Amino acid sequence: MTVAPKARIVTLTTDFGLSDSYVGAMKGVLLSCCPDVQLVDISHEVPPQNVAIGAMRLAGAARFFPAGTVHLAVVDPGVGGSRRGIAVSCGGHFFVGPDNGLLSLAAPRTTPGWRAAELTVASAWLPSVSSTFHGRDVFAPVAARLAAGSTLEEVGEPTDAIVELGLRTPTVLEDRVLGIVSDLDRFGNLITNVRETHLNRRQVVVVSVNGRSIAGMSTWYDPAREFVALVNGEGWLEISVPEGSAAATLGAAIGTPVEVRLA
Repeated sequence: MTVAPKARIVTLTTDFGLSDSYVGAMKGVLLSCCPDVQLVDISHEVPPQNVAIGAMRLAGAARFFPAGTVHLAVVDPGVGGSRRGIAVSCGGHFFVGPDNGLLSLAAPRTTPGWRAAELTVASAWLPSVSSTFHGRDVFAPVAARLAAGSTLEEVGEPTDAIVELGLRTPTVLEDRVLGIVSDLDRFGNLITNVRETHLNRRQVVVVSVNGRSIAGMSTWYDPAREFVALVNGEGWLEISVPEGSAAATLGAAIGTPVEVRLA
């Protein structure tokens, strides 16, 4: 079996924010268990308990890291309950977190060589485990062990399936695509669930959100335009107010309907 080189990088994706000590505590555990690990923050501003957005942000960044990277993700509204803790090996990377769909977009089961383990080896955890902070007491020490060279078999029991996230997909009609706002970035841009592929290479006539219409598509954040609709770097249709906030200007939020009319 070919083993991917160990990059000793651990990324962190959480909904913890940075005003509390939670992220710092997890980093302390990681550094204590694997002192030479390199820690990289993907995001700690996932909306609280929003597993879908956490999964999207993790998937958007994880593929750009080198082989051997361990991705630690914690958006865990069911912490302390019946949900499992898992680790997944996929595409030369490891993913560690709760089995609630959070890892499934970044580590799809259809990837060749995909393997997963339920985190059942208590000796890989901290000696004392809080029922409300598995990110610190279970997932962080497991991630550190994987970064240091442990195998999946050394941290858990093999499992054939994990919870897979079912994202809401747009409705594609003959002359339009009906979607929703699925995320907001810190600039107030509206990230929709409409992918470039849903447009089927057809000309976009109008994009409508909350009664406002945007004529056609742009290729950049053109400050000469009040509103801009474009395909962003992840392939999603995005709506922006150059030098402003589309969310505030349009009164839009996650779940707001978006209509794309095609020529």
